[in-house]
Amino acid sequence: MNIRTVDRELVRAAFALAGEQGWQRVSVAAAARRAGIDLSRARLRFSSTMDVVARFWSLADAAGLESDLAEGSVKDRLFEILMRRVDFLQLHRAGVKALMRSALLDPALSLYLTRQTLISMGWALEGAGVSGQGLAGQLRCKGLAMIWAWTVRAWLRDESEDLSATMASLDAALSHADQIVRGLPTSMACIRRDESNASSDERTQTEMSFAVPDSSARAPD
Repeated sequence: MNIRTVDRELVRAAFALAGEQGWQRVSVAAAARRAGIDLSRARLRFSSTMDVVARFWSLADAAGLESDLAEGSVKDRLFEILMRRVDFLQLHRAGVKALMRSALLDPALSLYLTRQTLISMGWALEGAGVSGQGLAGQLRCKGLAMIWAWTVRAWLRDESEDLSATMASLDAALSHADQIVRGLPTSMACIRRDESNASSDERTQTEMSFAVPDSSARAPD
């Protein structure tokens, strides 16, 4: 098994175990045994279950960024990237729900996931051809994180095979954000400073100033 395969198999096993018995009962050793990975090799790759979560997040990001998206508007590109990410979550649905339930009871895990989500949204923006850097970039990341949280809540309730309800929710959230953006005053100082060289497409499609969702949301069923 090469390193990439080891990582994927151990992550898959960990999330399968989480779906069966809860995230708090998962350990790297148990996941390695389930995946048929030598414990010494697993230890070299993962020191704790937090490392497993970090690798899962990276794999989800990679799934969203799997191929370049040169066509369509920024909104269309973000839709495609985030839905690819949802498709990755769907492969580990029970384990993701277990992780989210655990995060509601673990402030440290909740904070970690929030930070990782902001990083992930920065990558999603870059994948759509929009900068996630600077003050305006931070606002975009926070706005997209809010949209992502809304989409995940829809996904948790969506039992359809084609995830049509999730797609509709994501599309509506992106459209709503775009409408808000178009109504923002263009003289905002933070936009002027950070967007002096940005295209009009970026300015109208991606300047989303929302707050990052907190951990007070209802636990998934």
